[in-house]
Amino acid sequence: MKSKLKNIVHNVLSNNWATLYNIEYDFLFKDGSWKRLQRESYDRGNGACILLYNTAKKTVILTKQFRMPIHENTQEDAMSIEVCAGAMDKDEDPEMCVLRETEEEVGYKVRKATKVFEAYMSPGAVTEKIFHFIAEYTDEMKINNGGGLEEEGEEITVLEMPFTKAIEMLRNQKIKDAKTVLLLQYAQIHKLLD
Repeated sequence: MKSKLKNIVHNVLSNNWATLYNIEYDFLFKDGSWKRLQRESYDRGNGACILLYNTAKKTVILTKQFRMPIHENTQEDAMSIEVCAGAMDKDEDPEMCVLRETEEEVGYKVRKATKVFEAYMSPGAVTEKIFHFIAEYTDEMKINNGGGLEEEGEEITVLEMPFTKAIEMLRNQKIKDAKTVLLLQYAQIHKLLD
C-alpha cells in the first residue's frame, strides 16, 4: 500500500510538562493530489485508568480534583469527578501504572486489574492513548487515605459511592470526564454490579 504521508517536519512549540508540536506534512488525497498540511499535536505519552468496584457493597471509587484545562473552558466544571488515572512512566506497563495510581490516588492496594479496552480520547490534537481497566476492591485492600502525591501538586478527594449514584451523576451531567463515562457505562452494560 502506498504511503499517504511524506515530508513530515516536527517543530517544537513547547516542551514543558509535555511536548507541543506543529507538524507539517504532505498528505495524499483520494483524488491523487498531494497537499501540504499542518496540525498541532500534543504529546504527553500514554495513560491508564481504572474503575474500582465492590460487588458486595455495590459501590465504586471515583476521585475529585481540580483540572485547569476544564477551568479554561467552563469554570464551574473545573472540579472534575473521574476514575483513578495517571500518566504512564516511560516503558511502564499499563497495568502497573493503574495499580500504582490506585495506591497513590485512592489508597487501595489492588493486586490485579483487567484491561477492557484502549481509546484515544482526543485524537485530533493529543497523541495519548488511554488503557482502560476495571478491578474489584474490598475494604481490606485499603492501605492509606489516598489523595495523590504532594510533590506532583495533587490534591485529590476520594469518593466512594453507590454505583446507582454514579450512574445518576452521568444522567444529570455531574460526571463529564470521558474515561469515567466510558468505564461507568462499561460496568452498566456488562452488569458488573447487578
